[in-house]
Amino acid sequence: MVETQLIPRNIKDNRVIEAMLTIPRHLFVPEEALWSQAYSDFPLPIGEKQTISQPYIVALMTETLELKKTEKVLEIGTGSGYQTAILSMLADKVYSIERIGLLAARARKVLDSISCSNVVIKIADGTLGWPEEAPFDAILTTAAAPDIPQCYIEQLKVGGRLVIPVGGEYSQVLMKVVKTRGGVIKQEMGGCRFVKLIGRYGWKADFNNNGG
Repeated sequence: MVETQLIPRNIKDNRVIEAMLTIPRHLFVPEEALWSQAYSDFPLPIGEKQTISQPYIVALMTETLELKKTEKVLEIGTGSGYQTAILSMLADKVYSIERIGLLAARARKVLDSISCSNVVIKIADGTLGWPEEAPFDAILTTAAAPDIPQCYIEQLKVGGRLVIPVGGEYSQVLMKVVKTRGGVIKQEMGGCRFVKLIGRYGWKADFNNNGG
């Protein structure tokens, strides 16, 4: 996976590469029948109309955060817990929010099984962030928002980085946002496609698309 999907596509951070080599991705795929596909470069279903992101996107988003092991990170959308596990190897503490209780419980179980002890998960509306634990050095959003929730910017430290997919229902642009004393600096990192970020400052839940 690392040699064929990540390094040839310009993933350069050795710590990100080491984390991707260390964390067993198949454990975060709930259907054992799909384990043989766990290291292929495409998303896989994890139930509840959610997916585990393709390895390259996980690596790209993680590298874009520029973590150095000392940071306090907020993750919006625990999902399978795979991205959470990668972040836990690169940050001091990870706070992760998941709105679907079943996914949060399953992710917690897998994270505990591989000793990711620096992760805190809560079930809540991720579009509100986690104001009680703010400010954060970095925020990563694993679902797509129509716009950047202002509370994410407010909950970042000066110098903090936000990585978030922003755009329409079916395609988005991965954005890196850096908070400065004078405002924010935005950088487009390329096209992507994520499930919807559901919540007060995201998409509204409906019967046809329950993604988040």
